[in-house]
Amino acid sequence: MQKLTQEEYAGLVKKASPGSRVFTSVLGAFLIGGLICVIGEGFANFYTSRGMAQEIAYAATAITLIFIAALLTGFNLYSYIAKVGGAGSLVPISGFSNAITSAAMEFKNEGYILGVGVKLFAVAGPVIVYGYSAGILYGLILYLFRLY
Repeated sequence: MQKLTQEEYAGLVKKASPGSRVFTSVLGAFLIGGLICVIGEGFANFYTSRGMAQEIAYAATAITLIFIAALLTGFNLYSYIAKVGGAGSLVPISGFSNAITSAAMEFKNEGYILGVGVKLFAVAGPVIVYGYSAGILYGLILYLFRLY
């Protein structure tokens, strides 16, 4: 067996590794993430133009985006958006909705409690814990330094 030098090994690795498409990945994430945000702004403007208070319109916008993402996940269409958009489709609230909905769909045959319920909390649990922990920490910092 022939022993390879580091340069020869690095050359073999580079030859066997697929090329990275950084520019197209970043562009897709920017466009899809931006499009989701534009759609969200459109819903917020629509709701406020119908007489909703701004805070209620923003809540309704979040609910609408969650519903649309769950619906697209249910029809197996969100995966195509994620394939093009990458992190741009995962970072907004629609990505969280997709994660929750796909987990529920995947484990529904195991029952609603031991399948769907457990997997929903397995996905959502860390996000909820982080949100509460960050809120408590932020509140303590505000209280200790009297920044309010």
